[in-house]
Amino acid sequence: MSTYREIVGKKIKKVTSDPSTGIDGQMWYNSTTGAIRALAVVEAWASAAPLISGRASAGGNGTQTAALMCGGYTTAGVASTEEYNGSGFSAGGDLNTGRYALRSAGTQTAALAFGGYMPPGYVTVTESYNGTSWTNAPALNTGRSSGSPSGTSTAALYAGGGSPGTINNSEEYNGSSWSEGNNLNTSRTGIGGSGTQTAALAAGGELGPPGYTTETELYDGTSWTTSPGSLNVIKGGQGQSGTQTSSLAYGGYTGTAVTGATESWDGTTWTNLSPVALSVARNATQGAGADSTSAVCFGGDPQKKDTEEFTSSTNTITAGAWASSNALSTARQDAGSWGIQTAAAVVGGETPSYTNNTEEYNGTSWSGGGNFPSSSTQIGTFGLQTAGVAFGGYSNPPPSASNGTYEYDGSSWTSGNSYPITTNGSGGCGVLTAGLGFAGDLYPASPRNSTTTAEYDGTNWTSGGALGTGGYLVEGAGTQTAAAAAGGQNRGLLTEEYNGSSWTAGGVPLASQSGMGLTHAGTQDAFITMGSTPSTFAQKYDGTSYATSPSLATGRTRGSGGGTATAGLYSGGREPSFSTKTEEFTGETSTANVQNFTTS
Repeated sequence: MSTYREIVGKKIKKVTSDPSTGIDGQMWYNSTTGAIRALAVVEAWASAAPLISGRASAGGNGTQTAALMCGGYTTAGVASTEEYNGSGFSAGGDLNTGRYALRSAGTQTAALAFGGYMPPGYVTVTESYNGTSWTNAPALNTGRSSGSPSGTSTAALYAGGGSPGTINNSEEYNGSSWSEGNNLNTSRTGIGGSGTQTAALAAGGELGPPGYTTETELYDGTSWTTSPGSLNVIKGGQGQSGTQTSSLAYGGYTGTAVTGATESWDGTTWTNLSPVALSVARNATQGAGADSTSAVCFGGDPQKKDTEEFTSSTNTITAGAWASSNALSTARQDAGSWGIQTAAAVVGGETPSYTNNTEEYNGTSWSGGGNFPSSSTQIGTFGLQTAGVAFGGYSNPPPSASNGTYEYDGSSWTSGNSYPITTNGSGGCGVLTAGLGFAGDLYPASPRNSTTTAEYDGTNWTSGGALGTGGYLVEGAGTQTAAAAAGGQNRGLLTEEYNGSSWTAGGVPLASQSGMGLTHAGTQDAFITMGSTPSTFAQKYDGTSYATSPSLATGRTRGSGGGTATAGLYSGGREPSFSTKTEEFTGETSTANVQNFTTS
């Protein structure tokens, strides 16, 4: 029998602690635990950020970190496109023709969408995508839906489908036109497809009465051959991605039930990865991936937003997620907030009466802090837990806005020099000695929407460059010289960025934002905002564009944010009742999958 040294070329190394990284097959002896250990491959699906719009029967292509979803069915066929960057979805250019049960091939920046269904019938429409917009291309010869797609934007293959009965027709696209190819051996629809135009894989599907099939066929650029290797689970409507020799098939419908079953193809045989399965079983789904070691699956019937990523790696991937923590002592909305995930604070807010209560968070629980000088709501804030600044706000009684500035030292509030305007609902960011305030509500003055920006040096406020668009209930992130102002009442879908002297337009949010929470300790190019209506929706900004972020555990609005884009905090708000709930966000992590091995 060969030894490890003969196989690998090295002897087993003796260590006192496990290495944090390594390669598949590497082994070592841990003298502390007295065990032979190694990095073992783990295969698993993990939840990821949801789609902007839940849908079924869309087209999908690309890779796990650069995927595209186009068209699909919500309550009708849609034209919208979404792009996935491995972290979340952002809006792409709309198709010229809305439809569902279409197919797609290529990459995120060079895609082809073809066929589908849109009442009153099956369509032949083909469109090409350049990463920004869709352009009409030569049409299919046969209108159809839910066939097997493969290839690129200039060398695509479309086989089988429904038109309206199941068909076995194949067509090839050369960048200029579609031409007839040799037919599948078995007519079917709802087929999984992967590979290229000259090396394609078609699996499963619905035969029509009497049911579904496990049949797999291979294409060599000329003809289809039935493979002896069949799917283990009879199904159609599954997602499929990869190559002719390395693919994954996931989800689908068995004829009696929707499944999350996942199978891996090695060029000869399908292997059921059970118990590895999608956590959300789904039919009429799509996905993307380069091979059998990685994929992303999105959407599905009935109009799901759920996204999951598959990895086969020596690392255990834990997806980013919000998780419940200990509750606030006082239920409230519109409280001012500042600090990081492990050292945050909130002040004031509506309970429904206004409160002067301050609470501090230590990463585990909330405790009482020093009371604010007045019972107020919509106070502008920034800073660290023990060096915070609060300005403006709306007090009752008497009903009035404020120009007061107050500094917090972790136990009590001290009055400072006045803010330049009397306002409430202003945004803020930065630290005590280099802070920024902007926007606000000038009520009862008219117009109400302030464009004022002011810079704070720890003692005095000085004028900064005016916002391009005034408003209130605006949120801020970043520093005094690199800030972002997100959302706000009367500002529409708007983000502005500040360079220390002037504001310029930034990326467009995916949804309207007014009084939403935001991870204030984030940077100008990395923060998360939560919804402005009672929902679980969250979105992340990267300095250029917004993408969906993992959803909150509890839907609410007008809560208080803190922390960063990878270690966030969200507390209070409305559900629609006033809430005490607190949630923490932890970004995706990856750890070595170290296992003990026995000798014999």
